[in-house]
Amino acid sequence: MKNTNPDDFIAPKCEDEIEILYQDEHILLINKPTKLLSLSGKNPANLDSVHYRLVQDFPTALMIHRLDLGTSGIMIIALSKDISAKLNRQFSERQVKKTYTALLAGHITNRQGRIELPIAKGEFPYQKICPQSGKPALTEYQCLNYEYTEHNGLPQATTRVSFQPLTGRTHQLRIHSQQLGHPILGCDLYPNDDGSSTRAANRLRLHATTLEFNHPISGERIIAQCDCPF
Repeated sequence: MKNTNPDDFIAPKCEDEIEILYQDEHILLINKPTKLLSLSGKNPANLDSVHYRLVQDFPTALMIHRLDLGTSGIMIIALSKDISAKLNRQFSERQVKKTYTALLAGHITNRQGRIELPIAKGEFPYQKICPQSGKPALTEYQCLNYEYTEHNGLPQATTRVSFQPLTGRTHQLRIHSQQLGHPILGCDLYPNDDGSSTRAANRLRLHATTLEFNHPISGERIIAQCDCPF
């Protein structure tokens, strides 16, 4: 049974380091490892996080967006309040484009499509699909490859997809994948009926692959990439 009190949740210890992909005097682009919080939690046991680590070397670092604990990949960090405001405006005006790579259970039928299902907050730590109270959530996907992943000595059908979330709801890609009938491997919150999709991987198979935005000072359109590790 999942813990229903967010203050009691304790994140696993993350030994992997944050990789800095790019830096200048205004921004950082980093590769967040899986199983590392984006921000420190209220529980003292959850002090370790992307932000906590970065401010040791970059005291003015400010978070612009977050990735789930299990999600790895590219993030942008502001190095001043002015830069933070400029980047936040781009996010709120949907000028920022993001893509994710994921491994899904099974072979999906349609090689590309859109998932448009409203998402509402459920009992912690879950989100839920709710047409009445949910906020609009839209995900576009494209099949990259049909694959087989070995689990318990047997090949398991999987699909490698590229996701482009056009909204930024909590757990959007994870719950939309489940509703598609093909949950993300390693996802413990939104598995398939028998739970095999969770057991098939030792981490959430979801990685933030690209981030496209305007540089907050030069205005140059940046397309940053972070290769998928799985």
